[in-house]
Amino acid sequence: MMKRGIALGLLTLISHCAFGQENWRDPAFIERAFLNVALRNEYSAGEKPLSKWREPLRIYFDHQVPDKALHEQLARDHVQHLAQVTGHSIQVVTSRTEANVIWVFTQQSKWQQALEELAGKSATQTMHGAICQANYSTNSASEIVAASVVIPVDQARDHGKLLACIVEEITQVMGLPNDSELAYPSIFNDKTPEDLLSPLDVVLLKLLYEPELSSGMRQPQLQSLLKAKLKQYEQQGVLENAVQEARSSPLYEWLR
Repeated sequence: MMKRGIALGLLTLISHCAFGQENWRDPAFIERAFLNVALRNEYSAGEKPLSKWREPLRIYFDHQVPDKALHEQLARDHVQHLAQVTGHSIQVVTSRTEANVIWVFTQQSKWQQALEELAGKSATQTMHGAICQANYSTNSASEIVAASVVIPVDQARDHGKLLACIVEEITQVMGLPNDSELAYPSIFNDKTPEDLLSPLDVVLLKLLYEPELSSGMRQPQLQSLLKAKLKQYEQQGVLENAVQEARSSPLYEWLR
């Protein structure tokens, strides 16, 4: 969920690409960040089992405000990058009945109604202090089976956070639901000035969609797997290449 913060324009939000804090290359730092972002949820206390998609994401866009082409292209560019990073299939569909992700671009006055319709009345309890919101549901195996993203465009624009909302909300419903100060620089940390995926985010997403990591796993099961996978990432240059992979997002083309 995108919280209120300092408004940033499109040109300033990633102009410096301040990936400078090198802690994100440290395997122990990455492991701790993953466990805090993947196994906790900003909406409820306590540790959760790992959740991820097994089926392809099938996204339907519901445009309730003008600038449909702009909003959808920004979203499509980001989900293209997510699919590239994770290796998981993400499709855009033209029929709502085909979709397992409903993505609504609306206005602030209709935000609560949209949340209630898509995620139930309980979802509106976390609206206070938020700019946009995503929710997902899981099956008995902790696999994510449905999700929604609701962006009140006027509100997001007022805070200079339209692009940030597009990037963060759909990324969270991949299975990284928590905001954490232990992840930096990251879209999952409100203190990070950049609004596109950081190199750390790229690594977290790759880890999440490794076949060895299964929905339903808890921290004790995950720790040894994460250590082994991160050692492999070091040897294969995955960590070194994460900067370039983060910057390969098509969204950077909008800023040139």
